[in-house]
Amino acid sequence: MLSTILRSGLLAAFLMATTAMAAEPVKAGGHFRAKQVIGTKIFLKGGDTGVGTVEDIVFDAAGNLEYLIVDNNGKLVTVPFEAATFDIEKRTAMVPLTVEQYNAIPTYTTTTYPSYFTPTYRTEVYKYYGLSPRPLRLFNR
Repeated sequence: MLSTILRSGLLAAFLMATTAMAAEPVKAGGHFRAKQVIGTKIFLKGGDTGVGTVEDIVFDAAGNLEYLIVDNNGKLVTVPFEAATFDIEKRTAMVPLTVEQYNAIPTYTTTTYPSYFTPTYRTEVYKYYGLSPRPLRLFNR
């Protein structure tokens, strides 16, 4: 009986603690949940020019978050996750590009998705943001 009461008390304490932690905003450099990222408004350098919202996210085979898919009135743009700086409380993110740099990035639609993990595509996309793609981890099941 005592062990049942202790287990119930520990479970209640754990649930209260995790609920309290979930209510706190995630700081930059912390962990993100998919529902915190999807729907985030994306802004360019300076924070005045909005370029769309995160419509989707793309993971590699090992489960690493690779890309944000930003929708701007039906035009989709691939943004490497590392290129975005998030403010989770405001549901915004900034990418370090000017309007001219952003407009040079090729767009696509939901019917013409690119092959995200071909070496040429990854290198090209990361280059637009001034980044080098990290090596893909192989994940064998």
